[in-house]
Amino acid sequence: MDKKQEKIAAEVARRRSFAIISHPDAGKTTMTEKLLLYGGAIHLAGTVKGRKADRHATSDWMEIEKQRGISVSSSVLQFEYENMCINILDTPGHQDFSEDTYRTLCAADSAVMMIDGARGVQEQTIKLFKVCRLRHIPIFTFINKMDRAAKNPFDLMDELEKVLGIFAVPYNWPIGTDGDFQGVYNRRLKRVELFHERGDHGASKIEASVFKLDDPTLKNVLSSYYLEKLNADLELLDLAGDEPDPQKILTGEQTPLFFGSALSNFGVEFFLREFIRMAPAPGARISGQGPIDPVATPFSAFVFKIQANMNPDHHDRIAFIRINSGRFEKDMEVLHNRSGRKVKLAQLTQFMANDREIVEEAYAGDILGLFDPGMYHLGDSLSAGKRIDFEPIPVFPPEHFARVSARISMKRKQFQKGIEQLAEEGAIQVYQEPSIGTETYIIGVVGELQFDVLEFRLKNEYKVDLHIQHLPSRLARWVTVEDQTKMPQPGELKIGSSALEVLDKDDRLVLLFESEWASSWVEERNPGIKLLSIQDLEEAAQP
Repeated sequence: MDKKQEKIAAEVARRRSFAIISHPDAGKTTMTEKLLLYGGAIHLAGTVKGRKADRHATSDWMEIEKQRGISVSSSVLQFEYENMCINILDTPGHQDFSEDTYRTLCAADSAVMMIDGARGVQEQTIKLFKVCRLRHIPIFTFINKMDRAAKNPFDLMDELEKVLGIFAVPYNWPIGTDGDFQGVYNRRLKRVELFHERGDHGASKIEASVFKLDDPTLKNVLSSYYLEKLNADLELLDLAGDEPDPQKILTGEQTPLFFGSALSNFGVEFFLREFIRMAPAPGARISGQGPIDPVATPFSAFVFKIQANMNPDHHDRIAFIRINSGRFEKDMEVLHNRSGRKVKLAQLTQFMANDREIVEEAYAGDILGLFDPGMYHLGDSLSAGKRIDFEPIPVFPPEHFARVSARISMKRKQFQKGIEQLAEEGAIQVYQEPSIGTETYIIGVVGELQFDVLEFRLKNEYKVDLHIQHLPSRLARWVTVEDQTKMPQPGELKIGSSALEVLDKDDRLVLLFESEWASSWVEERNPGIKLLSIQDLEEAAQP
């Protein structure tokens, strides 16, 4: 290995790139803030509770996020901590924006799963966990809000095993879970760490009181009730005899488990240190050309997110790329694999939410923003040297549909531009009715709240007020035939009143249905056609 590769290997080894996932309101964005606080990236955490004082979560940069107090778009944040380079991908927790979360997980090497101590494993947690499991990435679990009444920790461990099928190994253990939280026993450092609530909602770092379990002065600050229960719990944990297995952690079979309170900062720094110690550095990525080694292979990257108007004054468009191998150098020339064109990578940026900084170099695991003149699509690959095609980013079927038009016809050009942009971001899927022009579109979304975001962004970013007519359709099916010369044209199929005919962005015929039964009814009455979901269609297109 020459000196250049040694430098790349050292840089890759110190990188940790991970996504934070959770059910809504489990404290995911708050945890992101606190990791930045302990990493020195910010000096005062802006929590949801501080919004009246005009402080917003650092990762919530979109105006609608600040107004509603929810994350609707993934954010990218990078900081240094104890000579490690941390890339955090903060994702939307609300299920209506899960498609953005799924795409973001494609750019992560591991995941931090936040769970509300009072609610345990919830529906959206299960969905996101399954995506992590499919990618075989390590999962680190933080049971949050322990400073409130919470479930029995043994029951929470049992839920993880029975509902998610992953075995949890506690690295610390809570003392008091009935709204009487006293602190934790740190199993790794073999010490009691006592909780002291402060009045600043965790805006600054905390120092916990620390005692050895056999320290006689501990009895002066922790009652015999808590000490006896803690000893009994620890005995049960020791009897189980389950030790952390580094290999099982890396394959996602075992999850390191931490208890704490992100809002008050309790347990956050210990979690950060342990996570950095155990989480993997960027590894080999699967491609059509075989595994791509992050050190030995020249620069390669893929586009996992596109975002317009991060700077509303400039109406810019940014393609977010995840570097998979090699070293990025400012002004380097690479191959844009889909078009076959050579492009120069100038003015690439690293992010702290919407704050950005021009970078001179970056390595595998880093997330960069690339100015996009409109040429990049989700899933595009970039490479220096030979062509590399990475695994496609999954597409998800829309479940809600609406007929959308501009309220003022003179705004048609801005309306079309806004719809086109959000479609390229992957926020919406766009269809047209064959008999209607571009004044009206049929919009499909995964979650209904996405219509609110569509309306908000068109009004604020493109100055267009929308008319939205919600439709009863709940699924889209693409019309396919074995003999392409016999592909039916719009209006030729027997669909009765059970379906709506539309064309997708590639002018393929799509039928929108209210139910699976209606889809089967149309298939039976039109011999020779087959109706496929978007996922079936994508799989059929793979070589």
